[in-house]
Amino acid sequence: MTKTESIVSKYVDKLILPSDPLAPMWNKENEVFEKNPKWNYIDNCMITAILMLYELTGDQKLLDYSKKFINTYVAEDGSIPSLNYADYNLDNINGAKNLFKLWLITDEERYRLGFERFWTEQLVRHPRLDCGSFWHKGIYPDQIWLDGSYMALPFLIQYGTLHKSRGIVDDAIRQLWDMRRILRDPHTGLFHHGYDDTNTMCWADRITGLSPEFWLRSNGWMCAALADCCELLPESELLKTELSDLIDDMSKYCMKDGMLLQLPTRPKLKNNYPETSGSLLFAYAALKAVRLGICGDDMRKAGQLTFETVTEKYIDDSGDIPVLKNICLMGGLGGENNRDGSAEYYLSEKIVENDAKGIAPYIMAYTELKRLS
Repeated sequence: MTKTESIVSKYVDKLILPSDPLAPMWNKENEVFEKNPKWNYIDNCMITAILMLYELTGDQKLLDYSKKFINTYVAEDGSIPSLNYADYNLDNINGAKNLFKLWLITDEERYRLGFERFWTEQLVRHPRLDCGSFWHKGIYPDQIWLDGSYMALPFLIQYGTLHKSRGIVDDAIRQLWDMRRILRDPHTGLFHHGYDDTNTMCWADRITGLSPEFWLRSNGWMCAALADCCELLPESELLKTELSDLIDDMSKYCMKDGMLLQLPTRPKLKNNYPETSGSLLFAYAALKAVRLGICGDDMRKAGQLTFETVTEKYIDDSGDIPVLKNICLMGGLGGENNRDGSAEYYLSEKIVENDAKGIAPYIMAYTELKRLS
């Protein structure tokens, strides 16, 4: 067994499968802020990774645990008691992708009813900017956040494809391209974290409406979203171009060991640090793009180097449970704390270990490496 196989196996056997769905050991936000358990994107990132591992290995215990976890939150009629669809929170859609996957695998009606509710109760009513893109959340009106690309748009493509609605699929493609048109910086090729259509938020430029910095994990979310959408829509040359361009532009900011910084374009900034979750999302997207024939061997090497460096330098594998370090706990804009999107803000956010936002993309990148070998 290789070191990476051992790490993944330990995570599965010692951290994931023993976790109570109502108190998972990987959700550090719940732990730090003492939140009550509810449907959330963080836990669903982990279930996404476990289902990818199940599809690779066929290990029944991975599917059984995924069902157990999801069934804790989703009732037989597809309702989710801990969720309010009227929050219009794109993060909540992340789990709808898992409902879709579980339905395809098991054909259980609970999962189909669940993802149909996300469509009828949230997405058809979800407020939009004038350009047609979804608000990131109901509490963040007229704002696009890059994170929403991964949370919602691959599901939109899955749903539209299932129902043979070209309009729904095209809506997702257009929103991804709008993110490029609005949020992409032409000089670096990287994407600003957020955009405020009113130009009035404390973090928004008064002329462009853009947040000031390029946050690594938000660019990682965008990479992963595009990679997943390209897998769902292999005929879309537009998405292939967007994915190839972003991976190539992000790779230019990789350090010699393959890692990316919390603020990738600010290598000389004091307290800037190699951040693992965003680096791993880049590695996952790069490796998937290679498997899909979108990128060549140079990106395979780039993605593999990043993954191997995380394994060697940022995971302590000396104990029963591996410890993945340098994970930014969270990042946002505005809100009750008036997060101003500055470099100082992003570097002030708490750094944690073994959060799902790092472990999940590690497992996801691992599955892509295995598929390439």
